[in-house]
Amino acid sequence: MAEDPGSRLSVGEIAEIAVVGEQAARAAGAFLMTRFHDDFKIDRKGEIDLVTEVDLAAERLIVSRLREAFPDHAILAEEMHSATERGACTWIIDPLDGTTNYAHRYPVFSVSIGLEIDGVMEWGVVYNPNLEEVFIARRGGGACLNGEPLRVSRTPTLGASLLATGFPYDIRTSEKNNLANFQNFAVRAQGIRRSGSAALDLCYVAAGRFDGFWELKLNPWDCSAGYLMVREAGGRVTNLRGDFGSIYDRECIASNVFIHEEMMAVLRASQGAQGPA
Repeated sequence: MAEDPGSRLSVGEIAEIAVVGEQAARAAGAFLMTRFHDDFKIDRKGEIDLVTEVDLAAERLIVSRLREAFPDHAILAEEMHSATERGACTWIIDPLDGTTNYAHRYPVFSVSIGLEIDGVMEWGVVYNPNLEEVFIARRGGGACLNGEPLRVSRTPTLGASLLATGFPYDIRTSEKNNLANFQNFAVRAQGIRRSGSAALDLCYVAAGRFDGFWELKLNPWDCSAGYLMVREAGGRVTNLRGDFGSIYDRECIASNVFIHEEMMAVLRASQGAQGPA
């Protein structure tokens, strides 16, 4: 069987591994829905950064399934495995992307799981259990939503674009808080949405629902599956300098390609007005 370029595993081997990843995402999403209207414990990791007992339980569910199937794989996950060293095969997991939404019973959240092999994102899934939407991408194999191929939009200009973004948890104390960027985009784009789930925002760029997305201070688990989703749907993902975006960069611009340079120009102008971060 032909080898995936740059991967030591065949397409078939990755597909077999991916089945377990998708099943874990679906199981975690189903669990989130069973607890959505319950009373559950909510703690704080920071002034406005929440974690619930449901986040922790969902992560345990995913990790237990992956470790049972692949005991030699590394796990990098938001809540209890955030400092794990990466391995030859690493699962990068956000068990509940949109915790603040979930804690307030706002039905916008997702489960995100990405598979990195030898430092390259090979596969990812983002599950939106509220709408029963399963987004899947494989490097070189395209992206799909519930089995149907995804393509980014063809909106040609920033002025006609619907964008998405988010704000960092230290927005109250850091000058690098995305507010100046938001203001500059607000008067140039057709509209901006802030959903509270970066993984879903990126999938919506891949699906053509959003034309572009930018954010600062991201973590790998926020975007591991999402970056691959956008790229495999024909979009572009870079850091703010325009370099190929890594999930470890902590910042990104994702777009349908057509508006990417305009988005970069707005962000450069914002940074110039603010001075050095």
